[in-house]
Amino acid sequence: MSQPKIKRRVGKYEVGRTIGEGTFAKVKFARNSETGEPVALKILDKEKVLKHKMAEQIKREIATMKLIKHPNVVRLYEVMGSKTKIFIVLEFVTGGELFDKIVKHGRMREEEARRYFHQLINAVDYCHSRGVYHRDLKPENLLLDAYGNLKVSDFGLSALSQQVRDDGLLHTTCGTPNYVAPEVLNDRGYDGATADLWSCGVILFVLLAGYLPFDDPNLMTLYKKISAAEFTCPPWLSFSAMKLITRILDPNPMTRITIPEILEDEWFKKDYKPPVFEEKEDTNLDDVEAVFKDSEEHHVMEKREEQPAAMNAFELISMSKGLNLGNLFDAEQGFKRETRFTSKCPANEIIHKIEEAAKPLGFDVHKKNYKMRLENSKAGRKGNLNVATEIFQVAPSLHMVEVRKAKGDTLEFHKFYKNLSTCLEDVVWKTEEDMQECWKAWTILMECTGLVYPSKMSIVINGY
Repeated sequence: MSQPKIKRRVGKYEVGRTIGEGTFAKVKFARNSETGEPVALKILDKEKVLKHKMAEQIKREIATMKLIKHPNVVRLYEVMGSKTKIFIVLEFVTGGELFDKIVKHGRMREEEARRYFHQLINAVDYCHSRGVYHRDLKPENLLLDAYGNLKVSDFGLSALSQQVRDDGLLHTTCGTPNYVAPEVLNDRGYDGATADLWSCGVILFVLLAGYLPFDDPNLMTLYKKISAAEFTCPPWLSFSAMKLITRILDPNPMTRITIPEILEDEWFKKDYKPPVFEEKEDTNLDDVEAVFKDSEEHHVMEKREEQPAAMNAFELISMSKGLNLGNLFDAEQGFKRETRFTSKCPANEIIHKIEEAAKPLGFDVHKKNYKMRLENSKAGRKGNLNVATEIFQVAPSLHMVEVRKAKGDTLEFHKFYKNLSTCLEDVVWKTEEDMQECWKAWTILMECTGLVYPSKMSIVINGY
């Protein structure tokens, strides 16, 4: 961990740590070196895209997404390509997932749930009007910005986990069907608009009830419940809320309520304010075509830069016993699909201890440098739980360990981390939950010394 740092660049973007990954893509923190703006960089494997014959479909999706500029949809800024990769530059949203808010606080009051549902319907309506369908709406894909406003992520890009067959209809191979419409499960083709609306209805139910309307450990039983719309609203819901949910969760897509009808619904209309925003027409789509061209003149430059280790913000903080580290990261986000702890143990000892703790919990361990991938051999609710860990050196005698869900169910990840942290009591110095005063103390330190301090986000992205 004492060797010089390696900085990775893609075009004008400095690339940081991984913040998410799936079958087709990884998402990393990145920073625009020209403006300093943080972004999320989605990296797709070009070979997989071509193998699944999805190039034309993805081109259409990306081109459409570049035209979508709505306050409740994560923005797509640009797309770049190299010989082997496709890079999609997205707005970086700092407030965490709506899913984590539900896990942490449970069901919402109707006023709060209504506000989020207003924003969700606004986003869905706007995108549908432009022929873009999400196909995988669920609380995990609904992000919150620093002001608590909802942002739908991957709108139009969820086709990366879908396949369009010869009949021209959409067909989903979704691993978690709880939010999926009955017509999608029937696998005979479906209309993206009505299917998205069903998912919105399930999300509204979860916001108001705190649990899923359709859930069963047996997949076939779950399918039957969804197909028959077999659910019961909790008694604390108002009659008008129950009525709207029932009209959305209509198993017949031909009679299911439409968005114009939702906008006129009694429960929905309360305190509703249509979104006000400006649409600009100066979007350039040249980069979308260039991504799939083999000519090197269209490829973005990828390079790694070695830079000497230097004193950074973490090293400065670690000199004072009164200052802690953890809450510099995601201070407002709470516990989500990733967490961190700091340790004064050597990096190799941390790796050994994690391996010792993970194996009795049923995980296979794969190690590469200071990264580990833990794979559960037993399938859970959403397949096998995979956990990624990475160790960062923040000072000569201090390391930060990131533990992130790479695949599987988020609640199962929460349970795994609790078990893991119990086994690592002699390794952990400070957990993320221990460190509520860190950012406040850091701010006071900078103000007292007269130094100009960076934002939390730039600290994270620069690896400080």
